[in-house]
Amino acid sequence: MTTVSPGRISRLDRRSCCLMLSVRSPWGSAATLGALLGVICAMAGAEQGPNWVCVNENADWQPRDSQGEFIYNDHMWVLGGWFTPKTPNPRDVWKSPDGLQWTQTVDVAPWEHSDLSVSLVFKGKMWFMGGRKLPGAENSNKVWSSTDGAEWTLETDDPGWCPRVSPSFVVFKDRMWVFAGTENFYDDNDETLKNDVWSSTDGKDWKLEIEHAAWPKRTHAQAVVFDNKIWIMGGGRWNPETVPMNDVWCSEDGVNWTQVTEAAPWDPRMWFSLVVYRDQMWVLGGWSRTNGNFGDVWYSKDGKNWTELKSDVIWDNRHEHSTLVFQDKIWVLGGYAEVLNSQVWTLELPQDWPGDE
Repeated sequence: MTTVSPGRISRLDRRSCCLMLSVRSPWGSAATLGALLGVICAMAGAEQGPNWVCVNENADWQPRDSQGEFIYNDHMWVLGGWFTPKTPNPRDVWKSPDGLQWTQTVDVAPWEHSDLSVSLVFKGKMWFMGGRKLPGAENSNKVWSSTDGAEWTLETDDPGWCPRVSPSFVVFKDRMWVFAGTENFYDDNDETLKNDVWSSTDGKDWKLEIEHAAWPKRTHAQAVVFDNKIWIMGGGRWNPETVPMNDVWCSEDGVNWTQVTEAAPWDPRMWFSLVVYRDQMWVLGGWSRTNGNFGDVWYSKDGKNWTELKSDVIWDNRHEHSTLVFQDKIWVLGGYAEVLNSQVWTLELPQDWPGDE
């Protein structure tokens, strides 16, 4: 008899389990096998959810990944991103109230480093900082702000934190926070990778909260604010050796960090999305060298116990897509799904969704 480890069980498909309930086993009756598989399905931590809806197969902006994104003035925004390693990165800015109609606010913004940058909304302004300029590996630590997406103001070119690409970032306790990342997209090592934590109330003056946080140095991780804490998870090292992570950490002050789990049930990954929706943290998609692109969706109330949400209709496996929560829906935009795309997908859970309990 094959023994299935807990880690393996956690990735079983509930629908596959249910299909197996009618199979007779040489080790017992169908009823006995059904009971056993019922237990396995429960352990799998999977929930059948509604289908995703593709509201726009080709948005007006050129297909891309690694773009900035946020919600501002009742619109979804897409900024910059990545086309190819040898192509200059886009510097355009787009907004939409519904995912269907898109308006370009500027074709060439003054910021040049728009690959894997910091993008957030704070104190009535849009903020864009850090990131990489293509082709090559030149990074920035410039801090830009805008109130309309067309005119951008350079707040500082010397924030204290070093130029970096793919850092993590949040807005927490009336401050902007920037942490982790790498100084060299093509060479992740103990010198280039970061686990420092910085914060600012105005984008001009930055405070080093801690030089070396408790979590291991990493880049391509994701962060979010949930339950009055900062959370960071996943990411890792991409090159020359790829070492993805699936650990989860949280902090009430950005200085003192607690490891919630060393290994979440979702596979180690980088270039994924993390959002808060319906009082849950959600992990969507991503990439690892072992698995390639992911197309799974997971949610958790505590960062330790995760449930996979299964949908019969969903976007293709992808990484470095944008994920936003808007109009009580999760939105997935663009990304690299073996080819770049400008698709817009939404997921809306029913009000009586079990995950809300």
